[in-house]
Amino acid sequence: MKTRYIILFVVFTQLLCYAQQDSQYTQYMYNTVNVNPAYAGSRESLTMFLLHRSQWVGLDGAPVTNNVSAHTPIGESNFGVGLSFVNDRIGPVDENTISADLAYFIQVSDNYKLSVGLKGTANLFNLDVNKLTIQNPLDPQFQNFDTEFSPNIGAGLYLFSDKTYVGVSVPNFFETNRYNDNDVTVTKERMHFYLIAGHVFNLSPSIKFKPALLSKAVEGAPLQTDITANFLIHDKLTLGAAYRWDSAISGLVGFQISPAIFAGYGYDMETSNLSNYNSGSHEIFLRFEIFSNNRVADPRFF
Repeated sequence: MKTRYIILFVVFTQLLCYAQQDSQYTQYMYNTVNVNPAYAGSRESLTMFLLHRSQWVGLDGAPVTNNVSAHTPIGESNFGVGLSFVNDRIGPVDENTISADLAYFIQVSDNYKLSVGLKGTANLFNLDVNKLTIQNPLDPQFQNFDTEFSPNIGAGLYLFSDKTYVGVSVPNFFETNRYNDNDVTVTKERMHFYLIAGHVFNLSPSIKFKPALLSKAVEGAPLQTDITANFLIHDKLTLGAAYRWDSAISGLVGFQISPAIFAGYGYDMETSNLSNYNSGSHEIFLRFEIFSNNRVADPRFF
């Protein structure tokens, strides 16, 4: 088992360094505040969000993500605030991130608002060397791996109307070396650039169609793009599919249980060589909304 962990650690360290440092979500259109602080308060209600993601099920040490977030407008002002907690476990690595978001909304036309957001983050990164197989346990390079704390800041812009949105963001501006003693750096946290966009088309009185896009760029890794197509039926049932470029295809389903509660599930099937070693990824979420000031008659689709 430990031999598997050391192999996975090498693989996941590369992923952490180049590809999946930030948590990965298939249903990003419902969890926007985690990648763009300018989204905080944009739903004009107190919105609470819970998500669990098990990635690459069947592969020892595969990523598991748990996410809890809340955001709300501040009274009748033009400000919104948010708070989120993310726990990521990948092999021997356990990472906890707490973020606070502040957004300011500007009415730029009759239909559109522009939001400017700031994000402050506290990150706790822990490497459990007991899950590794080390040839020389006395090697000083593998000693004193205590939990490491690092702060960060980020920013974003979010332009939206009742049916359209586009946003750009950098959640973390500072690049951080993990356990850096000038000889050993376990991982290096790099800057990620996000672009999100979506639009709602009314196909009929009972069916709405929303294509959505998330694109992520980070130094040293290929551009990652998620393309999603969702259909909202009778403002209750959501059915959709997604494609993550050169990585996975996904099926999505959601249900508006009540005006305040929305639940969703997503399944990813790998299209890369990793498909030979796992049975896919599962993602489930629950969204609650209370104290709504939303003037839109039907449920917001994003």
